[in-house]
Amino acid sequence: MEVKEIQTDVLIVGSGGAGSRAAIEVDDAGLKATIVSKGLSFRSGCTGMAEGGYNAVFKAVDEEDSIDAHIKDTLKGGSYLNDKRLVDILVNESPKRLIDLENYGALFDRQENGKINQRPFGGQTYRRTCFQGDRTGAELLNALKEEIIRRDIECIEEVMITSLIQDGLQVIGATGFDLKDSSLIYFKAKAVIFASGGAGQLYPVTSNTFQKNGDGFAIAYRAGANLIDMEQVQFHPTGMVTPESKKGVLVTEAVRAEGGILLNKDGERFMAKYSPEKMELSTRDVVARSIYQEIIEGRGSEHGGVYLDISHLDDDLIDEKLETMVLQFENVGVDIKHEPIEVAPTAHHFMGGIKIKTDASSSIPNLFACGEVCGGVHGANRLGGNALADTQVFGKIAGESAAKAAKNAELKVNEEMFLAEKERIESLIKPGTIKANEFKENIKKLMWEKVAIVREEKTLNEALKELQEMQKDLDNIDVSDKDQYNTELLTALEVINMVEICILVVKSAILRRESRGAHFRSDFPESNDAWKRSIILNKNKIKFEAR
Repeated sequence: MEVKEIQTDVLIVGSGGAGSRAAIEVDDAGLKATIVSKGLSFRSGCTGMAEGGYNAVFKAVDEEDSIDAHIKDTLKGGSYLNDKRLVDILVNESPKRLIDLENYGALFDRQENGKINQRPFGGQTYRRTCFQGDRTGAELLNALKEEIIRRDIECIEEVMITSLIQDGLQVIGATGFDLKDSSLIYFKAKAVIFASGGAGQLYPVTSNTFQKNGDGFAIAYRAGANLIDMEQVQFHPTGMVTPESKKGVLVTEAVRAEGGILLNKDGERFMAKYSPEKMELSTRDVVARSIYQEIIEGRGSEHGGVYLDISHLDDDLIDEKLETMVLQFENVGVDIKHEPIEVAPTAHHFMGGIKIKTDASSSIPNLFACGEVCGGVHGANRLGGNALADTQVFGKIAGESAAKAAKNAELKVNEEMFLAEKERIESLIKPGTIKANEFKENIKKLMWEKVAIVREEKTLNEALKELQEMQKDLDNIDVSDKDQYNTELLTALEVINMVEICILVVKSAILRRESRGAHFRSDFPESNDAWKRSIILNKNKIKFEAR
């Protein structure tokens, strides 16, 4: 394979909200930032698809709101598994980072009095979700993209980072596989920031872009970093059910925030049974499990979901606040203003990930992380509206911290480690008995059937055994040798990461013998105070951290 070299001060993996914000901060420090995306720049992450909003305490609608209330809601929503230090930072810094976004050109909806508008979201005591219709993430990312273009920050696309290069434990660069010409890139950097997002693609029904299969988790883990709360996988309650080509596509929480109601096939507003106080605006774990229960008990809709109805709302309000949803369903022949839509849970957000400190540093030197690739901020269940805030708050902190580390570091090289990675990747190009895409689909099917919304020990142990067998079969993947867009090789690299991450998710899910947040065990349906602790996974050991 042809080899290229790129030198930079700070390498940022991911061009979504977190990576983009980090790059701006590195640039502010007077250092060179290089952003690398596995897909197209600014288009392969999940930020641009985030619709509902950004949580920040401005008290613009509900004057009673407070920093303390936002902290309490976040901790309660996370079933008290959150790292409280990270929550404090998230909540206190969130309003400032939204003002940054406005300075970059983002426009948020305003009230008639000129103050920012705020809507209610699940699990929140007060209305604190700032928004731009139902396309908040796109607005945010467009502003960041324009700022990055204005600053002429280097962006490299269609390059998959495959490993970190280290000097001992210290991170000194990374290896990248360039999909365009099948070359390998040796990125020499003084610090690396992972902002590579989550792993919704471990499941066949997901709201995530197809690049999100957990590369950042796997690469950091293999390098020796700690991962935390990997069993905590959020299933968004409302994804599209039909047509098949749109299955899993997100139906924003904003639909329920603006007054949408959930109905089963009998026309019953069933959330009254499960959460009579919060109803449709209960936390996502509660709503997702309620929908799941209705479906498995035979009260689901024609295509295996339930109904979400906003036909009682004013047409003008729907056009103004839910324009994206109107168009999304018009494209498949559904008029959401006059007929209910079918929805079901979809794999959405990983609360677990790389364990970070308050300065966004990982447990290994010169590796920083921000956004969904991190764990600890959201505990056992993320509140809607907290993710976009997370990208900006910890994106800025990661950029600051990485720049500080880079200023004090020398550029180091480890050719031996790079060549070992080159040899590993080249060794995958050979005939085999199973196609990489087929392998990937088998993983997703297994995870959906045995490690999804409701779990229990027997099927988790079965899943672990099957995944360990799959790990042995990785040598049998068929990968052809071609120079341009070798998607078979890319998928093979992804599948190796996916099997490793799935095993970690399952091991954590087996260990947590209780139900907490998004992790629901049918054999241990109650929460247990003895388990108010996080599971921390390292390639050398497993440990626990009390909350």
